Parts: sequence; structure tokens; C-alpha cells
Amino acid sequence: MSSQEDVRDSRYSPSRRSFVGGALAAGGVVTAAPFLPHPASAQAKPHRIDVHHHIAPPTWLAAMDIIGRTDGLLASWSVQKSLDDMDKAGVATSMVSPTTPQVTGLGRAAAARIARESNDYAKKLSADHPGRFGVFAMLPLPNIEDSLKEVEYAFDTLKVDGVGIMTSYGDKWLGYPQFAPLWEELNRRKATVYTHPTGANCCVNLVQGIAESSVEYGTDTTRAIVSYVYRGAARKFPNVKMIWSHSGGTMPYLIERFDGADRSGSTKTEAPEGFRAAASKFFYDIAQASNPVATAALRSVVPVNHIVFGTDYPFRTPLEHVTALQANRVFSRGELRGVYRANVEQFLPALAG
Repeated sequence: MSSQEDVRDSRYSPSRRSFVGGALAAGGVVTAAPFLPHPASAQAKPHRIDVHHHIAPPTWLAAMDIIGRTDGLLASWSVQKSLDDMDKAGVATSMVSPTTPQVTGLGRAAAARIARESNDYAKKLSADHPGRFGVFAMLPLPNIEDSLKEVEYAFDTLKVDGVGIMTSYGDKWLGYPQFAPLWEELNRRKATVYTHPTGANCCVNLVQGIAESSVEYGTDTTRAIVSYVYRGAARKFPNVKMIWSHSGGTMPYLIERFDGADRSGSTKTEAPEGFRAAASKFFYDIAQASNPVATAALRSVVPVNHIVFGTDYPFRTPLEHVTALQANRVFSRGELRGVYRANVEQFLPALAG
């Protein structure tokens, strides 16, 4: 086993294949549409769009090494490896962004500089490989002033497709009022915002020996969604097109709790339509959560046309996700066409056709 496979296996176990097989054998998946057999091969003409694809810009990777956040898979990442794995799964375009912690943990000046250099790198990557890569620009959050400057540069000069941010920063989640100036600007621009989970200050190393990605990433995604809805951001900034990772984290499994919260007076002011109505307007990728338990739960809470394809590359491959989606039979063939591409075109119309 290679060192890269060691990293992948240690962080994401048990295997996707054994999980999907066990779930199907248990017969616990309730489908909502008639299903047709899916072709076994994923190597059709590239057409899929991956909204959750990580890259490692050189200066960003060097900064991660300085603060002790180097990752083996990212350290060995290359453009050619991305393209090769995309081609194996029929992925036409990957929307790229650095992963957690992005530039948090760096000083203000370093964060602004590395975000700018990383965005320039991603844009050049996109230009060098037309149609293969889109760009979700990184922002030097939690500094709002510097982030607003980077939004202006990213959209007006680089012409990026959207921005990519973390679910939380320290002890602040995305619905908190500190982020309002940023949301106001992104709302004005009708921007697409891709979010990636991270470990909040409260909840790092809670379970000894268990990586925060195993539990906390899904939980932090849920905290971010809840804060965005119940702190009023979803209501105040309706033009922002939000993408939440990993099938919404634990949100679908807690929906009954949120239904209960909707009955309290304190939530009605900021979320007058209720949590489900607000959550149904967001988009959700299925990266690291393409199994039938997660996808069936997600589609029971949000419209199928708001579910999109993501892979968390290089921590997982596009082919693994295509194989899992075709095996789990939660989506019909027509619905999968939407997940793979058409649903993405709702918030990234430049990729249409």
C-alpha cells in the first residue's frame, strides 16, 4: 500500500464499497422514484461537474507546513493527478479550492497575501486548462476588511465563479453578525458561496485518537447551517447561492429537532418560513457522503435538484463517488443527470452546455 493510500485509509474507514454493500443488503433504503440499471462504466464523455475539488497552491502548501497542517495527499497533489482522476470518472469540470484551514491560523498580512497568490494560481490553472477547472476564490477570513478587498479582486479582476469559505472561524459561525458586511456584498453580487467544514475552537480533539474530520466536520457543517438560518442570514441575503458540503453534515438527521425549534417564538423572527423552507433553498454536495443512508436522508429534506456532485479530491476520488451513487439506487437515472451537472448549472450558468 502506498503512503497516499495509507493516509486515505487512516482518515476514511471503513471502505465505501463495504459500507454501500452492507446498507443495500440490509434493505434499509427507501427510494422515491422508479430506478433503471445504471451503466457500470463511468468513462463516458466527460460531463460531470465536481464542486468539491481541492488543490494545493505552492505558497499555500508552504504556509501549511509552517503551521503544522501539512497533509500527505495534498503535498503530493499535482494538476496531472487531478486531470487523470477526473477523466477516469467522466468529470468535465472541477471547481477548485484549498481545503481547511485555508488561511486561518496565519497572521493578517500573511493570510491576505497567500489568499491572493492562491487565487491567482487557481485562475491560471483554469486558463491553462480551458473548461476543466473553475475557481472558488479563497478569502482571508475572519478579517472582513481584507476579505471584502479580495472579493472585489476575485470577481472583478479574476472573474472567478464564486468564493469558498469555512463553516466557522474560531468560535464564530457563518450566521453571526460579524460576517454581515461580507454577506451584504456577496448578496449584492448574487454570488455563489461554497462552504467547507473545519474544526471549531470548541471541538478540536474531543475524542482522543479520532481525527476531527470523522465527526466534527459534519457537525460543524450543521452548526453553520443552523446559524445561517436562525441568525437571519438566509432571510436577509436571499441572493447568495449557498453550497454546503458532505450531504449537509448531520443536518438531515436532526431535522425533527429543527421542526420543534420552529415552533418557538425566538426563531420565527429570523426564519419566518421555518428551517425546512430555508434549508431547501441551499445546495448540498455529496462528497464523502454518497452512501445510501446519507443521500436518502438528504433527499427527504431538500429538493433533489438542489443536490450536486462533489468528491473531496484528493481525499476521495471522483470514480469512488460515481460508483457509490450508481450502486446505492437512491437517485433515478434522470435524477443522477441532475446531480452530476444540471443542478450545478442553476448557480453556475457559465458551465451550461
